[in-house]
Amino acid sequence: MATAFSFAQTTLFSKTSPSLRAACLRSFTFCLPFSSSSAALSSDKLHIKKWRQPVASVLELGGVKIAKDDVLRDDPTNNVPDTIFAKLGLQLHRRDQHPLGILKNAIYEYFDTNYSNQFDKFDNLSPIVSVKENFDDVLVPADHVSRSYNDTYYTDSQTVLRCHTSAHQAEILRRGHTHFLVTGDVYRRDSIDSTHYPVFHQMEGVRVFSPQDWEASGTDGTSYAAGDLKKCLEGLARHLFGSVEMRWVDTYFPFTNPSFELEIFFQEKWLEVLGCGVTEQEILRRSGKTDNVAWAFGLGLERLAMVLFDIPDIRLFWSSDERFTSQFSSGQLGVKFKPFSKYPPCYKDVSFWINESFTENNLCEVVREVAGDLAEEVQLIDNFTNKKGMTSHCYRIAYRSMERSLTDDEINKLQWNVRELVQSKLNVVLR
Repeated sequence: MATAFSFAQTTLFSKTSPSLRAACLRSFTFCLPFSSSSAALSSDKLHIKKWRQPVASVLELGGVKIAKDDVLRDDPTNNVPDTIFAKLGLQLHRRDQHPLGILKNAIYEYFDTNYSNQFDKFDNLSPIVSVKENFDDVLVPADHVSRSYNDTYYTDSQTVLRCHTSAHQAEILRRGHTHFLVTGDVYRRDSIDSTHYPVFHQMEGVRVFSPQDWEASGTDGTSYAAGDLKKCLEGLARHLFGSVEMRWVDTYFPFTNPSFELEIFFQEKWLEVLGCGVTEQEILRRSGKTDNVAWAFGLGLERLAMVLFDIPDIRLFWSSDERFTSQFSSGQLGVKFKPFSKYPPCYKDVSFWINESFTENNLCEVVREVAGDLAEEVQLIDNFTNKKGMTSHCYRIAYRSMERSLTDDEINKLQWNVRELVQSKLNVVLR
């Protein structure tokens, strides 16, 4: 399921062949290898394995090659930057010694043990999906903010990078699956801070019931499914966090009714673990399951892994620094991360008069385009409106590398490029 409008939170290309469209419903991998970036600074080169950017300009989706131009299109509706394309195919959730892979496998273990391997698992589905699959099939309203170009990455007007793993739910149901888990990388334009990143990972679970499942219980299908859902997820929470106090909170999602959030009392505070609910009958009806009821849940892997492994910054999940990667081993859930970076942040401010089309997400996209993961946080620190009705914003950008100290020249160049691009791309007036 999804998280902005989602629980945690079959591809159609408008100018491609039917065979390509069919293939995009299946799995994907990079068809070309990675190459190393420039060498590390001498003071750290014995300890740091630099981040590797993919040099591949072609992806392979279900056996069909997709050119970079199919994702980064010369299309007025396309808003996917190079930095996001570079993340396609990395699939952190499929690496058994990565915190996200360790967490995914721990959840798999719970379902395999308690449900006798009934749940089918999907973790290699293409993240490029149609607008229909991403929004319409899970009943996201036509006017929902998540559909906007400010929130979602569009490759063209009818195709997006999935915002949530729920984008695959309808197709999997139509294929006849009744118990399944879907894990994958999801994409959202978002703010810059220690807990937000434009690419993150979700897991969704779905279980479908037939009338004979609930008729003997003396309850209706919805009540039966809700009770089974809560029992299942309380067990999952204990499996991951141990014996903890839990509470259920009623909430709203477009695709479930009733809908709930599960919270646990962990490390002296209440933590939201996941969202869930009884699947809307319309979704089941469209999938040919008119007599059934179902439950579904969704969770964000990074959100839980940051707590379980004590990882303080979401950027670390993307690090290939051996001081990070060597701390984790397959099957070792909850090993506490030992910080290795003591490098100080550097703060730079940028002020400008905004226009009616300005959004903070657009500003963050510009900062990421220039600074990448060296941008630690972008924060609004001042704003005012003058007598002429013009509004000024001042943002403070924190630059920090997780691996080395940044030089003054590097930071000044980054800030200069941010100012130039903010002015040219966002059509604001610098102050």
